[in-house]
Amino acid sequence: MIRLVILLVVLAALAFGIGWLADRPGEIHLAWEGWRVETTVPVALAALAVLTAALMGLWRVLSLLLRSPQMMARHSRRRRRDKGWDAVTRGLLAIGTGDVAAARQARTDAARLLPNEPLTRLLTAQTAQFDGHREAAVAEFHAMAERSETRLLGLRGLHMEARRAGDQRAAAVIAEEAAAAAPALAWAVDAVIEARCAAGDFPGARAVLERQMAQKGIDKTQYRRRRAVLLAAEAVALEHTDPLVARERATEAVRLAPTLVPAAACAGRLLGAAGELKKAAKIVETAFAANPHPELAEVEAHLRPGDAALDRLKRIRVLANKAPSARESAIALARAAIDAQEFKHARLVLEPLLADPSQRVCLLMAELEAAEHADIGKAREWTARAVRANRDPAWIADGVVSDHWAPVSPISGKLDAFVWAVPPGVSATPILEHEAERVKAAIAAVRASEEAKAAALAADAEAQARAQAEAQAQAQAEAQAAQAAEASVVAAAPPPSDTPPAPSAAAAPSAPLVAPAPAKAPDRVVPAALSAPRPDAVAAPVPPVGGEAAGNDAKGEPEPAAGFAAKPAEQAPETAAPPARGDDMDRVVRLPPPGASLGTAFGGPGGAGRAPGARTPRAETIVAMPPLPDDPGPEPDGPEPDGHRPRFLGL
Repeated sequence: MIRLVILLVVLAALAFGIGWLADRPGEIHLAWEGWRVETTVPVALAALAVLTAALMGLWRVLSLLLRSPQMMARHSRRRRRDKGWDAVTRGLLAIGTGDVAAARQARTDAARLLPNEPLTRLLTAQTAQFDGHREAAVAEFHAMAERSETRLLGLRGLHMEARRAGDQRAAAVIAEEAAAAAPALAWAVDAVIEARCAAGDFPGARAVLERQMAQKGIDKTQYRRRRAVLLAAEAVALEHTDPLVARERATEAVRLAPTLVPAAACAGRLLGAAGELKKAAKIVETAFAANPHPELAEVEAHLRPGDAALDRLKRIRVLANKAPSARESAIALARAAIDAQEFKHARLVLEPLLADPSQRVCLLMAELEAAEHADIGKAREWTARAVRANRDPAWIADGVVSDHWAPVSPISGKLDAFVWAVPPGVSATPILEHEAERVKAAIAAVRASEEAKAAALAADAEAQARAQAEAQAQAQAEAQAAQAAEASVVAAAPPPSDTPPAPSAAAAPSAPLVAPAPAKAPDRVVPAALSAPRPDAVAAPVPPVGGEAAGNDAKGEPEPAAGFAAKPAEQAPETAAPPARGDDMDRVVRLPPPGASLGTAFGGPGGAGRAPGARTPRAETIVAMPPLPDDPGPEPDGPEPDGHRPRFLGL
């Protein structure tokens, strides 16, 4: 527009001048060397203009002839340069498309046409990288780093080669050099921050970030986020070694990024341990409302150490109200209810999630079945469903699933790379394994309870059996004592004769005889020195001779053993003199076999006593009895009851 105005102004001025000269034609007279020229002013001016144009044209032709060699050389260089740039372009495109042959040809052409161009060196280095010639690539990058215009490009290439070779230390040194040369250079600053974070130097990483912010190399939002991540990482690292500094770092990180889960969780734990429960609860609830996370629920539940399970359940209810529609709220509430043994409430909370349960929901149901009903079968059924259920979120960075958050990726080293999301193609996550351990513990508790009950029942049965055995042993001991007493009374009787003597009133009282041993037992002679009989000798009562007993025996009816039970015989006084050794020491008593009637026991079948000269049957038990003293002592004064009056039987 301006040029058009200027052109119009010039044309107007020219027209005005021509018109002005036409109005004033004038005359010009020129006389030179006999030549006389007369003309008007306009004609003279026109002739002068033509002459000037002709001279200018002639000068241009002469100048072109004089400068033609230089012009041709410049044209040749221009064509060569154009071909070189075309080769560089073709080479870069070939590398991008993976055409190795085209890249090599383009590198050759570019090196021939543009040997000193930075892009030619870059093409040569990238082609060497593409071919796998690392040494050639490193040499080209070193050459580029030596030149000021390509210094940063060469350092970038050297840094990449060092990381590819796994030399993290060399990569960090190169990045430090590049960041010092250009504090706002993004890749250099990121590499330095990542290297310092990997080494645990979080204050140094923050210093590099501050220099980048001062050089306007990063926007304010990204700066606040990165600083919060670095502060949270430092707080987590110092949580157990320096809680005071860690609390300050975590609080500042929450101020910069209130929804950063690791920062909020760390701040909640440290503030809760310091007794600032309200501030800690506010931080955790704010973060949970934006990003419901199980770690925040865990921190909220254990803000006050040592709280009962019901108190934890109350706090989780308050936290769940901050995000009532979140799935994590229901899971956290169910977890707290199970810990508090509020099984009905836990089942009610999990019921809406059972239509499409995740793996954690299935494991919570398994734990609930085991804890509430001790139903291991249903617990295993829910555990099996967890294998096929939807996956739960986890911390993921570059395809790596981690059980905890980290400031940088373990693969690429990128800052703030971890995100809370559902990992694709992963069947088990660390949080799922943690819940599975809870289910195993619940099932183990059920089994332990059942084993404890079984052990208690077995112990009771064993105690009862032991008591019965002790009672039987005591009864057997008492029976053996009674047998010994009765055997001593029998041994004190006079030796057998053809005619049994009548009972003497002065005879010592005796206890019932020992019960006969089983039939067909061999004869045994036991020395009288043994004070106790063999345990297989069974006590049997001795019925009185004559009277009613004799009548029963005459009828051939056996007497029951229990009907002749009597109290043990009284022991002889300790002051009585021992008998003289002799035949009395070898005296034995032959007891009738069990089941024998009174007549059979003492006189053979059908008789009330043993016939004179009759021999004792072989099926009898022989028990040694110590001799009684000569004088058993005076009889007790006064009559005795018939039921307790001792009877004596002379053998």
